[in-house]
Amino acid sequence: MDPFAALGDPVRRDLVTRLASGPARVVDLAADHAVSRPAISRHLRLLSEAGLVTADDRGRERHYRLERTGLAVIADWLAALEPRPRFDESVLDGLDLEVRRTTRDRSADQPDQPDQPDQPHTAQETA
Repeated sequence: MDPFAALGDPVRRDLVTRLASGPARVVDLAADHAVSRPAISRHLRLLSEAGLVTADDRGRERHYRLERTGLAVIADWLAALEPRPRFDESVLDGLDLEVRRTTRDRSADQPDQPDQPDQPHTAQETA
């Protein structure tokens, strides 16, 4: 079964979320839902067929755990949706260097002048 189809059901998504915190028995998983244990077992079987969970037999109990490698298909698909930069980010290093160099050169070309606030010119000064 396709992992996307397996996660299409809200109960199965809840089971995956629960198993992300650690292994659990069918009894424990069924206690969290208003469905029967056989229904939870069917959901777990579908998740297992999709490669999202695995079961370990311990005596008479089956302990299910999340198979994180099964989520790789979904993670890859989500990563492909992320916007890609239109240029290599190393180009920004060159831009940063040029801005610093230009700033340094401009400050070296200007002589030290005391800070004088701009004062409006009057008609007598220009006459």
